[in-house]
Amino acid sequence: MVDEKKVNQVDEFRNGGAPGPGAAGPDPTPGWELPILLFAGFRTLIDRTHATLAEQGHPDLRPAYGYALQAVGMHGATSTEIGKRLGVSKQAAGKTVDRLVALGYATRSADPADARRKLVRLTPHGLDALARSAAVFERLRTEWAADLGIERVRDLEAALRRVAAPESFRLDAAGWFGGA
Repeated sequence: MVDEKKVNQVDEFRNGGAPGPGAAGPDPTPGWELPILLFAGFRTLIDRTHATLAEQGHPDLRPAYGYALQAVGMHGATSTEIGKRLGVSKQAAGKTVDRLVALGYATRSADPADARRKLVRLTPHGLDALARSAAVFERLRTEWAADLGIERVRDLEAALRRVAAPESFRLDAAGWFGGA
């Protein structure tokens, strides 16, 4: 149940939220703040990465495309395999692959092991995007470590590994918001 006096919790969060740990008594931080902070941290990293990639010759690369490039991998994959890796339908994966092909990040060709299957492979442009994004993520992690301390960043990563459910890990966040 939403507290009628706190209808817009996002605005409250932006305006400073509740006091954090260290306040007298039980932790007064509201439970809704954790997912917002995690999502805001995620968006910060992803948005900064894509702004940098745009400056480095990849202006059309979107976050979903980056995940799809990862799903294609170094050895290629079918649309069905890409869909499974991303937690989306074969059709949704196929649409994303169509866009990657149109933008020059991937190609489709017959699978040498089975000519009935189409194999998606990364182009040099796609490989460049992956290499550059990896470098940007490393730089951003280094910035967080400089700001928070490397031990806090390592603790955060370890804690997230512990509580995140790897067996249900899916990248189809757009589906949560009514997107494809």
